[in-house]
Amino acid sequence: MSADPLRRILLVEDDLDIQAVIQLSLEMNGGFTVATCARASQALDLARSFGPDLILLDVMMPDLNGPALLGAMRQDPDLAGIPAVFLTAKSLDEDPWLERLPGVLARISKPFDPQELVPALLRIWAGRVRDPGSPRP
Repeated sequence: MSADPLRRILLVEDDLDIQAVIQLSLEMNGGFTVATCARASQALDLARSFGPDLILLDVMMPDLNGPALLGAMRQDPDLAGIPAVFLTAKSLDEDPWLERLPGVLARISKPFDPQELVPALLRIWAGRVRDPGSPRP
């Protein structure tokens, strides 16, 4: 397990209201540096220039869904090892495979309590025990 602290988060969320709530919570409650984008098409370039420790990624977006975007990131050597957490309104029963994608640490279900977001991410970050680029067993 790495002792690297979680500092920089890339948030990819197409709902601008949800994006604003999440960004505010991460910055105010967690002290994180957060970069945001609303479209998957912006996320690759932003991830390269921002250098996040973690990608917080919406599953359903209009231009490219979260799993497809994550797949594109895994093809880029500069982004392949960045772990991700999915944000989804779908239940575990609807998409049980999401957490088995390479580099996915967890999922957070929408709606969620913004006050609980930072503690949840810190637990997820502290509990990562595998190479973020490797698939879950």
